[in-house]
Amino acid sequence: MLVMGRLQEAALAIGRDRLNPLFARYGMQPGEFDVLATLRRGGAPFALTPTALYDALMMSSGGMTARIDRLQKAGWVERRPNPADGRGTLVALTEAGRALIDEAVVAHVENQRAILDALSASEQAQLARLLGKLLAGLGEAGGGGG
Repeated sequence: MLVMGRLQEAALAIGRDRLNPLFARYGMQPGEFDVLATLRRGGAPFALTPTALYDALMMSSGGMTARIDRLQKAGWVERRPNPADGRGTLVALTEAGRALIDEAVVAHVENQRAILDALSASEQAQLARLLGKLLAGLGEAGGGGG
């Protein structure tokens, strides 16, 4: 019970005290950061289909549509016709969205480093292995994450 309590406490504290405030500084929610980062990670032309986005982020199409709508309203993404599928659309980063996510990713990486500063490099590696083992035991894909 101690381990589960500490896992839950750490996850809540990281989200509440470290991640949510960082994303709020950039005017976004964590899920919106995930969409922008996924588009950025895909490389030029920084555009994906809505289906590719919700598959990558493992969420419903309705939830993804709501996120895309919010990001489009903020001017960070735009919907474009998909040249490979005349009936479909692509979600693409705007220049403002790309500038925002480039800046936010740098801050996010630094924030992650600060969160883990209490652990040595070997302790971080050990924690990553143990959490990967736990996730594998739970049947979660990817046990590596980062």
